[in-house]
Amino acid sequence: MTRTNTLKTTLLAGVLAIFGTASALAADLTVGANIGNVPWEFEDASGKVTGFEVDLVNEIAKRLGKTVEFVNTPFNGLFPAVQSGRINMAVSSITITEKRLASVSFAQPYYDSDQSLTVTAASGITGLKDMGEKVVGVDTGSTGDMWADAHKVEYKLGEIRRFEGLQPAMLDLVAGRVDGYISDIPALLYYVKDKPELKVVERIPTGEKYSIMFNKGDPLAAEVNDVITKLKGEGFIAKLHETWFGAKAEDTTSTVAVMDMPKAK
Repeated sequence: MTRTNTLKTTLLAGVLAIFGTASALAADLTVGANIGNVPWEFEDASGKVTGFEVDLVNEIAKRLGKTVEFVNTPFNGLFPAVQSGRINMAVSSITITEKRLASVSFAQPYYDSDQSLTVTAASGITGLKDMGEKVVGVDTGSTGDMWADAHKVEYKLGEIRRFEGLQPAMLDLVAGRVDGYISDIPALLYYVKDKPELKVVERIPTGEKYSIMFNKGDPLAAEVNDVITKLKGEGFIAKLHETWFGAKAEDTTSTVAVMDMPKAK
């Protein structure tokens, strides 16, 4: 063998080794998440991705004997990403709706939620009745976005300004560029608990339930659903609730009660 051929062989072996290592390190499950969605999925002080849904998904993957990788994805991008197969599943306090069930699948829910209105304490706003002609912030494509659009005339809302997550919305709220922010109440209660300059002034009942989203008809949804049933039976998800929200989950909620997989009507 000539030196040139030897060099080529060595280089080829190196390339194959690199690709082999990359393949070995590739996660079994890729999970889309809008990182920055406190307390569901966000980076802690060390840069590690953590949160209620991160803990839940990691435990589900462990029970399935699979590795998992979280892919930071804007909320509105989660839907096409899961439908195209770029990710295996998605989390980010995603509400189960009839409209969504027409194009994606969900495992059984694990959290009951409503929307809420958050304002600055100095604004004097006490609820939706004070939001006439005011600028309201929402997360793009979220239930809060849909609610604000549907009730814009009823509450005489001004401009609806859309954001990619809680952090940029809160920056604009504190800076006075928006007058109120409509989003999921658990995230807002968690966020403002040590910030006296901000207030959650009104709960907006919507009957929302959160779950993990999959491509339509993906068998993985049923596998994950079965694991969630076991985790509820063991009290694992109820414990997560206490850890992240400092309160016991009510027995009648989807955090505790085993429920059927949602199906389109």
